[in-house]
This record gives sequence, C-alpha cells and structure tokens, in this order.
Amino acid sequence: MQPHELLDPAFREFLASGKDIWSLETLPAIRARVHATYKTPEQARGKSVWTTAHDGERLRLCLYKPDGAAQSTPCPVILYIHGGGFVLGQPEMADDTLADLATQLAVLIVAVDYRLAPEHPFPTPLEDCYTALGWIVAHQHELNIDTGRAVIMGHSAGGGLAAALAILARDRGAYPIAGQVLVYPMLDHRTGTADSPQRNVTTGVIGWPAQANQFCWDCLRGKQTLDQQQTGLFSPALRADLRDLPPTFISVGALDLFLEEDVAYAMRLSRAGVAVELHVYPGAPHMFDQYPGAITEQSARDVLHALRRMIAKA
Repeated sequence: MQPHELLDPAFREFLASGKDIWSLETLPAIRARVHATYKTPEQARGKSVWTTAHDGERLRLCLYKPDGAAQSTPCPVILYIHGGGFVLGQPEMADDTLADLATQLAVLIVAVDYRLAPEHPFPTPLEDCYTALGWIVAHQHELNIDTGRAVIMGHSAGGGLAAALAILARDRGAYPIAGQVLVYPMLDHRTGTADSPQRNVTTGVIGWPAQANQFCWDCLRGKQTLDQQQTGLFSPALRADLRDLPPTFISVGALDLFLEEDVAYAMRLSRAGVAVELHVYPGAPHMFDQYPGAITEQSARDVLHALRRMIAKA
C-alpha cells in the first residue's frame, strides 16, 4: 500500500504539509512563521528563570509547577526538551501540555530553552540541557523536589537531545536519571541519506521529509569533524555502548521518517540490558500528536502512564 493509503484519516491535514525547502536562506522565514504560533513567555503558564550556561552565556529555563496546595514532601521532577529539528522552537510550543502534565502528575517540570543551531552548533544545545539538569540538582531544596525521581523527556529533536543527555549524564556520573521518555526522537543523522542503514518506502513521505531532516542535522554539526566519542553524543543511534542507561519509553508513528531509527535504538537498548517500552502507532506521521484523534489520545495516555511508572519506581 502507498503511504497515503496507510494514513489514519484523523491526520489528513498532513498531506498538505512538508512542502518547505529548508535552507539557510529560508530558515528565518520558517522560524518566524512557526514561532508566531506560540505564546510569548509573558503569556505562558510557565515561569521563566535564568541561569548561566557552560560558556558563560545566559540560559532560560521555564518552570511548570502543579496547581493546588504546596506539598510537604519533595515532588518528582521532569526536565523537558522541546523539538524543532535543533533549529527552531522554545518551551512555549508545549506550554499548555506541560502545565497540565505538571498538575496531572504532581511534578515540577523544567523546560530548557536551549540555544539553536546553526548559530549554536553541537555540543552547545546538549551542554545547555546538561546545565539545566545541573540547575535542577543545585536548586532541589528550594524547589522541594526529589532529584532521585528525575526524568528527562523530549519530542523529536528534543527526544534526540534527551537520549544524548542520558548518555552524557551516565558518562560524567554526576546526576542520576530515573527514566527517559522519547517521543518520536531524532536519533540518527544518517536517516534520509544514502548512508542510512534502513530503507522504508512508506516513511518520511508524509510530514517531516528527508530534505528537512538532512538540513537540520547539517546545521547541528556545523563545520566540525567529530571523533567517535563525540559522534555518539551528536547522533545517539551511533553510540556503541548503551549499557546502564535509565528505563526508556520510545514512541513513534508508523509513517514517521524516524520509525526505523527509533525501533532500532529501542532494540539496541534492550540488548544492552535497558528496560524498554516501545510503541509504534499505525497510520501516524511525524508530530501526529499535534492533531486530535484516537491515536493521539492513546499516545497521551501511554506517555502519562510511562511517566507515572518512572517517578513511582525511582
């Protein structure tokens, strides 16, 4: 069957998407169009705070506290990393979702406004996420949070950064992570190129296309030549050692360009002895959960249940 025949009817709007040609010349207009759909920080339900990044620059964090009375015991915490192909986006793109999730789970959510490529190539976005993790630990008492129940979560490029952050935190050994929730994560810079180890004629046709994906990875890399150690943080799918990573939830649509890389990563995690929960949703392209439908509702329930288990078991 052709991709359009496999598409869930709830996601028909995606048939008209993915028409942009991504380049350094078109990126400013794409950013302006997409960012115009977000709330401003002043309109958002989250509270902005500032810290200092690893290179001395200012880094914004957005805090989402649960509604209701203050808790007497420390609550769990989620570090959230937004999507946008590494080249656009900000925490406010998920503002209502994060605010509602904080209340549903009675957790503090810290969303990091990491700096974007190509202006800030690898490893700056990843180091910004690591700075946010360190900020959480440093402020655990005043925030009344239990850092032993810290989960990292991200969508798309944010899921890729979350996967890399879990590896980096493991390697540096400073901050424990109780779990990682990766929603259609962007993990493998080879996807959509001739170097990709997977071929699937049904993926990446609807929604996020290979051309945009390659452009975004090129922006993240910049002009750098990466050694083997760096490559496994730049592109987590290429990391050789996945042992001792936290329990992992991965979800992806069956029509998503990232299907093959996400399933392959889940299998490698399992072979490394990591507890893995994997969901593949039929008829769903990349970013399907931005549109209403039964599969979107199921995905939201799956994410919520996974987070509950992770913060309960820690």
